[in-house]
Amino acid sequence: MRTLRTQRLVIRNWESRDRDLFHRVNSDEAVMTFFPFRRSRQEADDFMERLRAGIAARGYGFTALELAATGETIGFAGLNPCGLEPILPGDTIEIGWRLAPEFWGKGLVTEAGEALLDFGFEELDLDEIVSFAVWNNDRSIAVMRRLGLRPDPERDFAHPKVPDTHPHLKRHVFYSLKRSDWRERKKAAL
Repeated sequence: MRTLRTQRLVIRNWESRDRDLFHRVNSDEAVMTFFPFRRSRQEADDFMERLRAGIAARGYGFTALELAATGETIGFAGLNPCGLEPILPGDTIEIGWRLAPEFWGKGLVTEAGEALLDFGFEELDLDEIVSFAVWNNDRSIAVMRRLGLRPDPERDFAHPKVPDTHPHLKRHVFYSLKRSDWRERKKAAL
């Protein structure tokens, strides 16, 4: 993937220097409130390597977010295959994110998301980008709405990878954005 830049962010592939932050955002209780697991350091390192390899192979994925002004890695965002067949078709691409809590509420995910939607629709030529979250994850749902994704209640689902031991995390709401709607939104913003 080529590096993307926004006013405040660098969106790039993972580097070894990102390991501490990556583990942190995958094990922090506040960040992982809506996930049924916390990753150990080894699990986080292994996951980061899988993401890095996937990005290198296909040109996109969940990528590191770095503050342009300081070079500090603050979390991740990206476009990634969902991997939720048969609930979603195999070619479904989601937009997702995870930030260290001290960077919440600053519009950084929305800024990254706008750049990633542009990349997905313009360069990857995607017809649709989706996102989903636990039904009461208000922070993530608010980001989806700011990015122009629309609720699609007929596609809401019980997440098959959430164990029955966490029933409060199973129900997910589904949001999507079609390329045609994204284009209209871009025109209206001019």
